[in-house]
Amino acid sequence: MKLKLGFSPCPNDTFIFDALVNGKIDTEGVEFEAVLEDVETLNRWALEGKLDITKLSFPAYFKTLDQYALLNSGSALGKGVGPLLISRRQQPFTEAEINDATVVLPGVNTTAHLLFSFAYPDAHHKSFGVFHEIEDAVVTGSAELGVIIHENRFTYQDKGLVKVTDLGEYWEQKMKVPIPLGGIVIKKSLGGAVFNQVDALIHKSLQYAFDRYPEVSAYVKEHAQAMSEDVMRKHIDLYVNNYSLDLGSEGRAAVDTLSDVYSRLHTNA
Repeated sequence: MKLKLGFSPCPNDTFIFDALVNGKIDTEGVEFEAVLEDVETLNRWALEGKLDITKLSFPAYFKTLDQYALLNSGSALGKGVGPLLISRRQQPFTEAEINDATVVLPGVNTTAHLLFSFAYPDAHHKSFGVFHEIEDAVVTGSAELGVIIHENRFTYQDKGLVKVTDLGEYWEQKMKVPIPLGGIVIKKSLGGAVFNQVDALIHKSLQYAFDRYPEVSAYVKEHAQAMSEDVMRKHIDLYVNNYSLDLGSEGRAAVDTLSDVYSRLHTNA
């Protein structure tokens, strides 16, 4: 059996899937064809049902519940891992100023967009871009504010940018649950047996990586877009944890909470 598997080139995803797609573990007769794309592309593809298994942002998952089921392994969920709202301006912003400012975000279907909308439901001057271009959009002044994710959390200050709001911290304070960022889903049409097999293989692949950490494999480095090994490890440390091995009841409860917020925001939109 051959399955198409989509995930991002970011270190947290390549760390999880390296052993699975590169023959480092026994995949029990399942062949995985890896397709690496940025998360918003994967989100759009999920809406089209393009891949058998895919990483996606949770808002995209909420739009595809008829087609995809959430696996227990592979998710990005945790505490202190949320997106940051940043600016060039050193002085603090009022909420009214944020509502009136131009803001660039990493994709309409991303969790970053949902968390920004949760914190600032009255902000309406939004545009969307590829996540690794957002810092430069703020630096050049094409947007007053930007919402950053992934490794940009570790680099924005080097460009003279400042944090306006930690959107993940805001979520945790208000909702008292971890931040669900992205999950791994599988087509329901493949059936329960394949669900369980793939779920166990992703768990096995991640455990393989954990057992060798802090070693960073050549596969992770190859796709890490010229970031240093130190930033790669910071990225992995931040986004890959026990929830990635198994969401568990606490992780799934956090996803349900995010789903409720998503539904409420879209009902009121």
